Amino acid sequence: MDLILWRNAEAEAATGKIADNKRKLSGRGEKHAERMAEWLKKQALRKIQVFSSPARRARQTAQALGLPYDVKGQLAVGADAADLLAIAGWPDYHGTVILVSHQPALGRLAALLLSGQEADWTIKRCGVWWFSNRVRRDETQTVLRAVANL
Repeated sequence: MDLILWRNAEAEAATGKIADNKRKLSGRGEKHAERMAEWLKKQALRKIQVFSSPARRARQTAQALGLPYDVKGQLAVGADAADLLAIAGWPDYHGTVILVSHQPALGRLAALLLSGQEADWTIKRCGVWWFSNRVRRDETQTVLRAVANL
C-alpha cells in the first residue's frame, strides 16, 4: 500500500469574519496545489483513492489533482492519527490512498508510522509525505518513499 499525506495548501488569513473551515486557498496556495498535483501525477501511483477534509482549503487542494475524491469528516481540523489511519485502511488497501488534511494530525501520523509513536512533527503547507508498506522476510515494514515541499 502507498499512503500519501498531503497537507492543504496555503489559505487566506484567518480574520474572524469567515469560519475556519470556509477559508479558501490564497492565490499562492492555488499555485502550490497545482504544482504539487502535477508532481503527484508524474509518480507511478496505482488504484488511487483520494480523501479530503471537509474544510474548503483542503477540498480545493484535493481538486487540483483532477481526480474524484471523497470528503470525510474524520479528516477535519482536530482529527487524530487513528482517524486518518482508519480512513486510509492502512496497511491493507492494495493501491494508493491520498489523505488531504491538516496539522497536527498529519505530522502525528507521520511520526507514528516512522517511529512507532505519535509526536508533534510538522508537515509544511502543501507538503507531501509518501509512505509504503511492504513485507520482507515475513516482517512488515513501513518505508518513507518521498517528502516533497514547495
